[in-house]
Amino acid sequence: MAIYVDPTCPFAWITSKWLAEVEQHAGLEVRRELMSLSVVNEGRELDAWYRDYNEGAWRPARVAAALLASAHAERWTDFYETFGQRRHVGGLRDDAQNIALTLDELQLPAGLAGAAEETSWDADLRARTKIATALLSDDGGTPIVRIGDRGFFGPVLTAVPRGDAAVRLWHAVSTLATIPSFSELKGARDEHLQTH
Repeated sequence: MAIYVDPTCPFAWITSKWLAEVEQHAGLEVRRELMSLSVVNEGRELDAWYRDYNEGAWRPARVAAALLASAHAERWTDFYETFGQRRHVGGLRDDAQNIALTLDELQLPAGLAGAAEETSWDADLRARTKIATALLSDDGGTPIVRIGDRGFFGPVLTAVPRGDAAVRLWHAVSTLATIPSFSELKGARDEHLQTH
């Protein structure tokens, strides 16, 4: 079981937090893998606001890629959680400041922050994202969840299900994954995100 996430994506954050609930209440083990929303959107027509967001998303993902290539690769999940807590729950949108604070708090090399501006990490991000999106038969963003040998874009959630609700959702999603002909389920999205 794995979830592929971009550090700046609030939907990936919420789905990751849901799966953390499932880990706690149902004993599921979930690997968190890096992918890049910026890579997913390369070459796409984007609204101006989303194009700016997408350009900014390269930087934290590059730092994460550099971390995964370093002697501190096992700290990737800590980085994701700490960076995400500040960004998605605390509201810190200054990614450079968040990266610096996160590296400092986790006692990781401050020099990793320099990767944010190094486009040399983009090939690594493209390769990681290709692995994630190869699980889909169509385009997808982040999060991508892998259950067994199947991958799905989502579930896209606007709030974190807790306790029994988290486990019930997991049973529903994992059951759908056992149906070879199941492809997609989509509903109206509540745009008010609750990331905590």
